[in-house]
Amino acid sequence: MTFAALGLIAPLVQTLEALGYQTPTPIQQQAIPGILKGRDLLACAQTGSGKTAGFALPLLQKLLQEGPAVTSNSVRSLILVPTRELAEQINESLRTYGQAVPLGSYAVYGGVSINPQMMRLCKGVDVLVATPGRLLDLYRQNALKFSQLQVLVLDEADRMLDLGFSRELDELFAALPKRRQTLLFSATFSDAIRQMAKELLRDPLSIEISPRQVTAQSVQQWLIPVDKKRKTELLLHLLRTNNWGQLLVFAKTRKGVEQLCQTLQAAGLSSDAIHGDKPQPSRLKALQRFKAGEVQVLVATDVAARGLDIQDLPRVINLDLPMVAEDYVHRIGRTGRAGATGEAISLVAADEVELLRAIETLTGHLLQRREDPDFSPEHRVPLTAPGSQPPKRPKKPKVSQPAGAKGKIHLGNWFEEADSKPSSRPVRQVPKLGGTKPPRAPRGKG
Repeated sequence: MTFAALGLIAPLVQTLEALGYQTPTPIQQQAIPGILKGRDLLACAQTGSGKTAGFALPLLQKLLQEGPAVTSNSVRSLILVPTRELAEQINESLRTYGQAVPLGSYAVYGGVSINPQMMRLCKGVDVLVATPGRLLDLYRQNALKFSQLQVLVLDEADRMLDLGFSRELDELFAALPKRRQTLLFSATFSDAIRQMAKELLRDPLSIEISPRQVTAQSVQQWLIPVDKKRKTELLLHLLRTNNWGQLLVFAKTRKGVEQLCQTLQAAGLSSDAIHGDKPQPSRLKALQRFKAGEVQVLVATDVAARGLDIQDLPRVINLDLPMVAEDYVHRIGRTGRAGATGEAISLVAADEVELLRAIETLTGHLLQRREDPDFSPEHRVPLTAPGSQPPKRPKKPKVSQPAGAKGKIHLGNWFEEADSKPSSRPVRQVPKLGGTKPPRAPRGKG
């Protein structure tokens, strides 16, 4: 099977040949012909499977062959994505694939000034890649018109819902023309996304390249049990003893990312950080430095889990497990892309066992444990199995009480002797009900 056999025109095929693309991936083989025929599409494929080219190539061809030239403040095709990084990645792919055709693309997202974006949109854009919040801002300020829209693409729509964009999406869908081609691509599909597809898509071609919610077979996954307080120490140990090259490390919080980056730099390792608090130019610069090989370790939060496309990245490390199991799929999908092999290592502490259990249930894969003898944890990580339930806590035994007593008798700070309250102060005893009054202690003078 060749790209030409899928129906792509010569300029696109020649560009792909120059890029070294020889054989279409399974998602490309099924998606490209359907999109060229004008079908709506509901496609699920693993991250790194080539789905961006699966919709970008036929999209460019359709815009080149159909419809009038774009007018001021208009767009002919709209690609909605959840994060800034993914917007830049897709826009870069569009420019690469479309270098031999006279079409323009542009990316808009928050975190940067809106004015340059409004000025660029004045000329009109053939393909606009956007995050929902910034796109809605531009639409409300009349910087965008959708009357020429031919194709809508939703990429990673489940993540958009996870990030709370449902209201923005509803408002945007209401503003778009009803007559359009709609393509919904995602690495994972939740029930909410399937419901969205029923409302947006017309007789869609459904493609599912792999079972739902699975990780790529090309990525070797394993974990190291370790106490939480020693995770950074273990990471430094692994870097020194294994002579690893470039490494992408995921941490749970922005503060944790910055602290780890500072520790790595203090140890003489070149590193940079990506997280939601950093300005977009700083995030792009960090990514560019990493891609150029100027930085050995890139530390990121989950904001980068679906937007980083790095050639030949050999290894990903989860310093912390993600709070949402689906994010694990996208984290480790940064390695082992496009048929290459990769390695994903998770440093797991005892208090993360439920997160581990959720990941193993989602992927149907029990992560192999490789304990480092120099970092054996004091707090053991309980054994897990996909789909297993956490052990039930034993019920607290009831405290026996004197015959005739009805539970705890509470009178201010007084407690029954049979169920006394721990305190640093002596606890005075409640007089026995119905008994004689104890003699009053003599008062001291003064």
